[in-house]
Amino acid sequence: MIFVENEFAPLKKVVLAQSEFGFPKEPRPEDLRFLSKEAVHENFENKGKDYAEAFPELQKQWESERENLKKILEKYDVEVIRPRKLTHAEKSAVGNAGYSNFFVRDPFFTVGNFVVESSLRFLHRRNEVFPVRDLFLQEIYPQDCCYIAVPQPEISDPEDSTLGKGPFLEGGDVLILGQQVFVGNSGLASNKLGIEWLRKLLKPSGYTVEEIKLHPDILHLDCALGLVKDGLMIVCEEAFIDGLPPTLRNWKKIDVTLNEAMNLATNGLSISPDVYITDPAFKHLGKQVEQQGITVEYIDFSISRSFGGSFRCSTQPLLRH
Repeated sequence: MIFVENEFAPLKKVVLAQSEFGFPKEPRPEDLRFLSKEAVHENFENKGKDYAEAFPELQKQWESERENLKKILEKYDVEVIRPRKLTHAEKSAVGNAGYSNFFVRDPFFTVGNFVVESSLRFLHRRNEVFPVRDLFLQEIYPQDCCYIAVPQPEISDPEDSTLGKGPFLEGGDVLILGQQVFVGNSGLASNKLGIEWLRKLLKPSGYTVEEIKLHPDILHLDCALGLVKDGLMIVCEEAFIDGLPPTLRNWKKIDVTLNEAMNLATNGLSISPDVYITDPAFKHLGKQVEQQGITVEYIDFSISRSFGGSFRCSTQPLLRH
């Protein structure tokens, strides 16, 4: 069965990301503004290198972070599946853009029983769906679900910093609350055309798709909002240009600053309404979650966070019900 009801229903089956990244040979500063100064510097200092080549010890630490997450997920009886690694041909095909296979939340997403291949804005992420397509053969094709891909984005003029009209639609921007779907738009990832495409896809099945305008330095909606359980959220209100969506305005809030949001404070992962995963860097938030009767599991995810993503970004649920 493939079905995702919301962000906090009991997690039964999930895809967990690999840890592969190749620095672009020609970094685009406009693509890096959501990262720390140190991460931006690394992109320019290591142009064209594989992260494992540039930082072998940090690469091991990065892989350990994902393995530690796998252990916690399995502790709570979650079935964990992994994408394959990138092939040499896939790494070579991107030219100067760099390559990535590191945040499986974005190249596809699941809403109800719809499995949607995304359309990623950044050039180094355009082919990130390839490693998960082998999983689709065994997990998606045999199931009674809808599998569809966003139209391929147009090829933009090299001088176009926006990278064209798209459509762009990324899984990190898509948060689900039953029949309501929130989609972020900061100008860095998903855009209006991608959101309109999703609205046309889901409307006949009774879904409402709501665009959320975000601060321009926030990559995805899940970097500003985490739905922990029904009625409880971790949120950076400063990141919402037009304020919180009406549906969420009466929810209990655990507030974070814009700086904390950019460090992925909202990007934890609910295993169920009773269990939540976050980084020990955010223990002050974890304590507030615990006060709501929720068990909090802590995993150091500092390397993953340095790439601009954390626990939600590293996972893609196939079954939450």
